[in-house]
Amino acid sequence: MRQEEGSDFGARHRRLKRMPVLWLAGLFTVLVCISITSITVWQLRQGRAHELEIANTNAANLARSMAQQADDAFDQADIPVVGIVERLSYDGFGAATSSRMHDYLRATAASVEQIQGLFIYDKNGNWAATSLSHMPANANNADREYFKFHQAIDSNLTHIGEAIRSRTTGDWIIPVSRRVNDSTGQFAGVVLATIELGYFERFFDRFDIGQHGVLTLAMADGKVLARRPDLQNLRGVSIGDGELFRKYLKEHYEGTATVESMLDHEVRIYGYKRLDRYPLVVLAGLSEKEVLDEWRQYAWRSLAIIVCVVVANLLFGVLLFQQIRFGLNAESQLRIASHSLEKLALQDSLTGLANRRHFQEILGLEFAKGQPNLHPLSLIMIDIDFFKSYNDNYGHVAGDKCIVAVAECIRSNLNRTGDLAVRYGGEEMAVFLPYSDLQGAFALAEKIRQSVLARALEHHGNPLGIVSISLGVYGCLSQECPSMEVFVERADAALYMAKHQGRNRTVAWLEASDGY
Repeated sequence: MRQEEGSDFGARHRRLKRMPVLWLAGLFTVLVCISITSITVWQLRQGRAHELEIANTNAANLARSMAQQADDAFDQADIPVVGIVERLSYDGFGAATSSRMHDYLRATAASVEQIQGLFIYDKNGNWAATSLSHMPANANNADREYFKFHQAIDSNLTHIGEAIRSRTTGDWIIPVSRRVNDSTGQFAGVVLATIELGYFERFFDRFDIGQHGVLTLAMADGKVLARRPDLQNLRGVSIGDGELFRKYLKEHYEGTATVESMLDHEVRIYGYKRLDRYPLVVLAGLSEKEVLDEWRQYAWRSLAIIVCVVVANLLFGVLLFQQIRFGLNAESQLRIASHSLEKLALQDSLTGLANRRHFQEILGLEFAKGQPNLHPLSLIMIDIDFFKSYNDNYGHVAGDKCIVAVAECIRSNLNRTGDLAVRYGGEEMAVFLPYSDLQGAFALAEKIRQSVLARALEHHGNPLGIVSISLGVYGCLSQECPSMEVFVERADAALYMAKHQGRNRTVAWLEASDGY
């Protein structure tokens, strides 16, 4: 009887000891699900923020490029206008009707791409001279806005008017004009250069802004001069009441903003900039929907995977709960976790390239004992030139960014699944190319070198003034490759020779010519 009571007490004691473990297992399962979901949501939010940050940068860069082009275009149109005004002020307005002036106007207009025509009007608006091949009889432009502006306001500054349709050619133009005074300082006429709107439309066509992006050139008050894509009856319409003009352009002359268009109600990420010398504004808008389209697809895939993972984890938690009840252990789960950590350890955290450990594992598979290579192998060793000087001049944070930029150049030039880009150590990187011979590897190395030069990263410690790289290439045919160590050493020796020969070059290791 006592033995039975002792047995019951022992069983109850074991059950009480097991209960906390069971509850901990259940709690652990729930926490894992919450953690996985939270981390995924956080990563998705970070990814969305990153995509928007890139879009803001691209929109700002687009706006700056457009502003620079617009500045240059109006400068090139204004320069001959200034010259003509000075000649008329010096020679008198009577010189406007001379054949010499007509020839000068025609030659000047022909030499500037964006100028559609040059014109001189007297104080009554009558045509005095033009760059066109013929001058219409009794032509008068006194009713034009720019003529009335100069007639009413005594200013020697350039005036840019609203887009109008040319009475002579029928083309849409932007007038760029200046006032001419006589010797007594009285109004004597107007000198006008007309810029073809098609010039800006052709320039806008060079940019990839997606299907719903917009590029706009507008007056400072919001009146539209040119837009891509063009909308019907849009020229001259004011967007000054929109949020961009009311809020952002009123506070800052340059920046980015995400707003809804008052014209087509599309939410866009805008880069905007007011021109320094002219009363004009450029807007570059990228559709937020298009910017986030790829991220959105990735998010849905990730959420679907997470739902499956969470459901699977919950089911596994139930199974684990039962296993603990029956005395099973979680050794298999620890092995899975260890395998996941091992995968994470194969990637370089700074560049996203494979790390040296992964590289050696892949080479180890290729040079396994007793396994002949049935395909050519090539290796490119890469080193950033004068990198110590770069770190000394710009700091280690900038040095890390330089390494990342070079890694991006390497990654962008790899287009085969089997190719492996590696951060070998410090500023040294490598590209392992199975199924690629020496000639192909050399050509790829040159593409990578030129890609780095095209980045034009500033480097005062480099004689070129920009960041450059040196590359060593080694390749061997099937069944002729030496050991893994010699394979790496020869590529590294070629890299050393590239640096010895002056850097910023690619050198291949060859059997002949002392190995190079």
